[in-house]
This record gives sequence, C-alpha cells and structure tokens, in this order.
Amino acid sequence: MSKSVSKRWNVRKAAVLGAGVMGSGISAHLASCGIPVLLLDIVPPDLSGDDAKDPAARNKFAAGGVKAALGSRPPVFLDTNAAARIEVGNFDDDMAKIAECDWVIEVVKEDLAVKKALLDRVQKYWKPGIVLSTNTSGLSISAMMEGRPDDLKSHFLGTHFFNPVRYLHMLEVIPGAETDPQVVSNVADFADRYLGKGVVYAKDTPNFIGNRVGVYSMMHALQVMQEMDYTVEEVDAIAGPSMGRSKSAVFRTADVVGIDTLMHVARTCYEGLPDDPQQDVFNPEGILTRMVEKGLLGQKSRAGFTRKEKGAFQTLDFESLEYREKQKPDLSVLKSLRGVADAGERLAKLLEDEGRAGQFAWKMLSADLAYTASIAEEIADDLVNIDRAICWGFNWEIGPFAAWQAIGVEASVKRMRAEGLSLPAWIDDAIAAGGFYSADGSQAFVPGKGMQPTPAIPGQLSITAVRQSKGPVAENESASLFDLGDGIACVEFHTKANAIDPGMVDFLERACDIVEEDYDGLIIANEGVHFSAGANLALILQYIKAKEFDAVEQVSKGLQDACQRLKYLSKPVVTAPHGQVVGGGCEVAMAGDRMMVAQETYMGLVEVGVGLIPAGGGCLNLLKRAMAGIPTTATCDRLTIIQKPFETIALAKVAMGGLDVFKAGFGSAVDELSINSDRNTSDAKTLARYLADRGYTPPAQADNLILPGRGGSAAFGNYVDGLVHGGFASEHDAKIAGHVARVLCGGDTNGRVAVSEQQILDLERESFMTLCGEPKSVDRIEHMVTKNKPLRN
Repeated sequence: MSKSVSKRWNVRKAAVLGAGVMGSGISAHLASCGIPVLLLDIVPPDLSGDDAKDPAARNKFAAGGVKAALGSRPPVFLDTNAAARIEVGNFDDDMAKIAECDWVIEVVKEDLAVKKALLDRVQKYWKPGIVLSTNTSGLSISAMMEGRPDDLKSHFLGTHFFNPVRYLHMLEVIPGAETDPQVVSNVADFADRYLGKGVVYAKDTPNFIGNRVGVYSMMHALQVMQEMDYTVEEVDAIAGPSMGRSKSAVFRTADVVGIDTLMHVARTCYEGLPDDPQQDVFNPEGILTRMVEKGLLGQKSRAGFTRKEKGAFQTLDFESLEYREKQKPDLSVLKSLRGVADAGERLAKLLEDEGRAGQFAWKMLSADLAYTASIAEEIADDLVNIDRAICWGFNWEIGPFAAWQAIGVEASVKRMRAEGLSLPAWIDDAIAAGGFYSADGSQAFVPGKGMQPTPAIPGQLSITAVRQSKGPVAENESASLFDLGDGIACVEFHTKANAIDPGMVDFLERACDIVEEDYDGLIIANEGVHFSAGANLALILQYIKAKEFDAVEQVSKGLQDACQRLKYLSKPVVTAPHGQVVGGGCEVAMAGDRMMVAQETYMGLVEVGVGLIPAGGGCLNLLKRAMAGIPTTATCDRLTIIQKPFETIALAKVAMGGLDVFKAGFGSAVDELSINSDRNTSDAKTLARYLADRGYTPPAQADNLILPGRGGSAAFGNYVDGLVHGGFASEHDAKIAGHVARVLCGGDTNGRVAVSEQQILDLERESFMTLCGEPKSVDRIEHMVTKNKPLRN
C-alpha cells in the first residue's frame, strides 16, 4: 500500500472523463459545489478540413454535455453560473491536464473493455497522490486494475453516483482489493462534507448494493405483473408510497433511469452471476429488449412504459408495443393508506388487504426480502448499508430490512417459509435477537455478530433519537420542544405536511418563553419530507364558510406575533428549512435570526395562488431583506428595489434549490447553506451555539422604512395592467397584486414618511382579510383544498 496518502485531501480541481448524461451531471454538481472541473470527451470522429484543427469542433462533445446540463429539467446545476467553473476539452489534446487535478473520475460507456482502454491512457499522465475513480453501476473494480502499478491501485476505487446526481443522495463507494483505506476515507469524507452525499460502502460484486437489490425488485415486479395479470397502472399504484417506496414506483422509475440502462444493469447481473439462484429474474430478454429495439428508452426518448401525448399520459401495451389510454386502477384500499404517515405502518396495513393490492404487494415484497437476505453478506458488511443504499439511491422511505422489521420479522418469516421461499440460517439468529433493529434504532443486527451499534451517519443530529432517548421538554398536538444539548433547544413540527395551524403558532410562543428562561438558543427544524407546506387552508376555509372572520384574523395575527417574537427573541433563533417551504412555512423560516438552508429547498410565498397575500410577516421580512443596507437618508430608486419582492410575491415565484433561495431574495447575506441534508439540523445547532457564544443581542426593529407609498402602488398597478392586457394575468390576479403593491409600498403615504414594521404587518393583515371576503379568492381556496390544484379565475 502507498504510504503517501494524506489525511487532509483537498480537491482543488477535478477531472471528469466522459460528458454523457452521468458525466455532465457529475461535472455540474461538482461545479455547483465550488470545485473547478476539467470535462473531457472524445473528439468527434467525423471531423475533416479546418474542423479537424478547430478546438471548438474538437471539444464539441464535452461542450455539448455542459449545454445539455444547463438545459436539463429538472435542473442539475444548483446554480447555472457554476457552469463557468467547467473547462471543456478532449481525450486527445487535453489528457495531460489531469496531472493538475486532485480527483479524476472516469464516466465513459458501461463497458469493461472501453473503460480499461481509457484507463490505459489515464495511467500515462497519472501522478502519485491523485485519486482515480470509476463511475460504474456494477462492473468489477478489481478487473479494471489488473496489471497496473501498485501505487495506482492504492488510489483507485469505484464511486457510483446515482442519476440525477443532484437529487439522489447516495454515493456508493466501492474499494478495490488494494485500495488504500485512507483514500476510501478521504473520498467518503469529501463527498459527505462538500458534495452533500450519503455514502454507502459496497463490496466489489456485480452491480454492488443499490442496483443489485433495486433492479432485482424492478425485474421481479415486471415478472410478477405478467404472471398475475396486473396492469402497469396497478403495479405503480401499489409499489409506490403504499409500500414505503418512491412515488415513481416501478415503471416510472424505469422510464427515468432509461430502459436501455435498466436492460444493461439487468444483463450485468444475468451474465455476471451464474450461480445466483435468482439469475433468471435478471434476464433482460423480452419486453426490455423489444422496447430498446424500437427506441422506447423512457424519459430520454419521451416514450417508455408511459408517454405523454397531447397533454395526456398513455401506457404501453406489452403485446403490440403501441400506446393506449391510461387506466385508473380500482384499488380502494390504497386510499385508506394515504393518511398513514409512518411508512412501516402503511406497508403493514397494505399487507392485511386480501384483495389485488395486498396480494401483489406480498408477492413482490416477500421475494424482495428473501433475495436481499440471501445476498446480504455478499454485497455489504452490514444490513444498514443495504437499507441506506435503497433509500438514498431509489428514494424509498424505508429499506428492505426496516420494512421487514415493520411487518413483523418472525410472523413474516413463518409465512415465507410456508410458501416455499428459501431464507439464510442467520435470519433465525435475527429473530432471536429481536429483529434487525433495536426499538430505538441504536443497534442493528449483523449476520454472524448479532446486535451491533448502528453505524452513525457523519454529522447527523437525529431529532427522532433525541425524542426516543430524552423525550420532549414540552409539546402539544402540533409541535414539540427538545433539548439538543449544549444549551440549544429545538422546535419540531408534526402536523400533516407540517402545515401551520393555531396549535403550532401557540406552541412557538410557549417555546420562546421556555428558551428565554432555560436555554442559550433555539433552532426550528424537523425530519419530515418538507419543512412546511404552508398554512392549514382547510381550517381557514372552514372559518370563512362559517363567517367566523375574527377567527380568520386571529390566524394571521397569531402568526405575525409569533414570527416577530422569534425575530426579536433575546436568544438566537436559527431555522433549518428544507424541501417545500411555502406560504406560512416560508414566513416562519424567515422569522429566525438566521436560516440554515438545505441544498434542496423550494421556498416561496405562494399565497396569491389561493387568492390571498402573505399575512404572517412574509411581506415584511421579504421587504426588509430587499431594503437591507439602504440608509433611511439614501437617495435612490426604492421602487426598483421593491420590484423584486413584489414580483416574487405577486407571481408566486418559488426558489428551486438552496442557492436559488439566496438569488430570489429569501436568503439574506448572513444566512447559510447546508449542502448535506443529513447535517442540516446539526449545522443549525452549531450556528445557534456560535451566535450565543459571541454574546448575542437581538436586532433592532426597522421602524424607519422609507417606502414609495401611493405613487409606487400606482406604478406597480400599471405594470400589472400590462400583464392583464397581454393575457398573462386575470382581473382577480390584478386585484391581489394591487394589495401586494400597497403593502410593500407602505400604504397610502406620500413616499417621504417613515413606516414602521407594525404598520406593514397591519397592512398585510388588512389586505388578507379583505381578500378572504372576495368570492373569487374563496373559490381559489376551496379548489386547492378539494382538488389540491390552483384555480385561475
């Protein structure tokens, strides 16, 4: 082994070899995370004449990869400006430049011969200390290193990013037989801290962990579907969230991955695992090969198991390979599961069903579990890495062993064996140990070793673990307060979708009282899919229908008061927004002294979509962010400054990612970005502790805002009239926008009188209440509550 590997590995520049979908996606993510990238690909083979000497023509494939990444939907760049960090080139002219890089990632065609040929070229320019990795979905790491120098072998490993790179949390790290453990540690630490990845350690076996287990599940579902005569629509309805799996279920996942890619991964297992008792499940011959031959490759060809034609989804007929109208599955049991928040409980209830849904779910799940157990020791060192791989790589809510635990290990094993499924002997040891996980999750079963401490996720601070070990300091039906240690407390929401309701607002006030007395700081964080999906619209609609307008106003006033309390608390308050952070959730997030914004945060004040305006302090705090740093006496065009928050609110713009939160104006100069979702709560706590240690004092209220007044409102009115005349907005949109303009411009002043925060809050609430009495606004609220879709009227 090499003795030159440093524990302080710093990636000052990376090279990505291959500019296809994966290569360009990896490059985009590295660049978005601040790493300069050299992106190389082959020289186009058909060049002639002057083009053969033209660098732009010779770099066409690499440049095309960057262009494709910039145009990708959903976006693969966190920030499109990061594309400037990517230097393009080609293998013939620029390979020597890899010597300037700290990390070289090979991402060419998934063909062992092609990869080995490129690595031969890389070897000529490789220097000791450079980490070299292959992004392969399942080819042998050791085979790629055959015959190469020992020092190169010690710096080589597999790094399997999942597509799309930005959105899928997992990075599989696969050491070769001679990879230096310090190299493995360095890459894992860098991926965690700088790229925001959840690292899973896999053994060097065909398709590693994620694709071995995940693709088996997909191929087996395809097989069972045809055996039991189910439709594509039925399978995707059953094998999605009802089973604790991703919304894309089986066939939509296949379309996103690519039918050709799925076929290749399946074939790798089929050909590379001759002794696997389930080898035939991986046989890609049949529907997959027929689809590829016809060019039905899924999302990349806009046609796969499903396609969208004239705005309507259609489904592939397996016999004719033609498309038919999408059918709505008649599986009533699935509706009853939608309100079950816990994925394990949801799955257990589904298996109680004796109809088509429950039968298919059991047939699929039982085989998945039996197969995963049979290969567990072959593909990973423990069961935890397997569960994490499937959750992080395939977006499942719970992995196979956590799912098994949820349905009852002993009872399900008895049923599986009665049905003839083969299980390894260590399953009985797991049953004797109480299952695969201890009740609090701190211990996990390892075959041959029994219960062992669950491997920690680096940097993670688990609120769930705090709940289980300490319990809450205080709680009600909407939220809880926890002691995170080190003098920092945490408010966690736990309503449906973490919607803001009166109970949550009341609890925020109560939490502030406790923190003032007993703690040095407060964070607001939770472990739900979304930080908060906004206000409880159903409750507001109920109040409006009952003409209880005092109760409606109290909803607004209560949230305003709570957000102001958070803003000016004598102890630092850090919010940790992630996922959807809209409406009232956005208002709470902006109410902290600081935000620790997760990489995948989708933030917006979207109230105009339901006929209202933000009225929990959202207008005020977005306005203050826009006006930050502008002295009261400054001579400047304040209307131009206010135009951005006006458009953000009036057009219901949503920031599409953590960096966009800052570009859109929701994030301030003192807020921070947390690149790894696993670390978001911990990062928020660290920031709160830092602020407290500095000797925190709350900010002063902005009670001398000079705003444009009536003249500003009129100017914005002209702008909106243009949108109406152009067909981009309705008359009611214009009415709502007029209220937004009046609030942001400070009401009916002459533009020279200072306006206080309280005046802006009063204007917010006044407009909110006026709109609650507008029939068209009520129609919008009701449509969203009943249809979960916005209404344009």
